[in-house]
Amino acid sequence: MNYEQKILEAEDRLAIRELVDNYAFYADSRDAQAQMALFTEKTNFEVYYDPKSGIPSQVISSRADLFPVFDNLNTYNTTMHFNGQNSVKLNGNEATGIVYCIAHHLTIEDGIQKLMVAAIKYHDTYIKQNGNWLFAERKLMVDWIENR
Repeated sequence: MNYEQKILEAEDRLAIRELVDNYAFYADSRDAQAQMALFTEKTNFEVYYDPKSGIPSQVISSRADLFPVFDNLNTYNTTMHFNGQNSVKLNGNEATGIVYCIAHHLTIEDGIQKLMVAAIKYHDTYIKQNGNWLFAERKLMVDWIENR
C-alpha cells in the first residue's frame, strides 16, 4: 500500500468513526431525524436483547421506519452513550465493523432517580454513497443490562 492509499484509508476510518460517534451524539440530543439520516434508505437495523439466541427482538428494514425506535429515547430524562473500542475492515466503498458502547438511560419516577446501564456491541456494515459513509446494517447486541 502506497502513501496515498494509506491516507485515503485513514480518511475512511476517521469518517466511519465520526459516523458511529454521530449516532451516539444524535441519540443523546434526541435528534431522531439526524440519526435516521446516518442510514441508507434500505437499511437493516436489528436489536438483540439475547444475542446468544440468534433471533432478533426487533427488525427494521427501512430508514423511514427507524423514527419510532430513536424517538423512544424520549421516554428517558436523559441518556449518555459512551463509545469505546471499535474495529473496522475496509473493502473499497464497503466496510464492516464492531463498536462497543456503554449506554446510560436515566429516569426519575416519583422523585427517585433510576439508571439503566446497557453494555452493547454494534455489528455494523457501512457503505460509502456520494462520498459519505452510512450504516447499511446495524445489529445492536445487548450483552447485559444493569438497573440501579
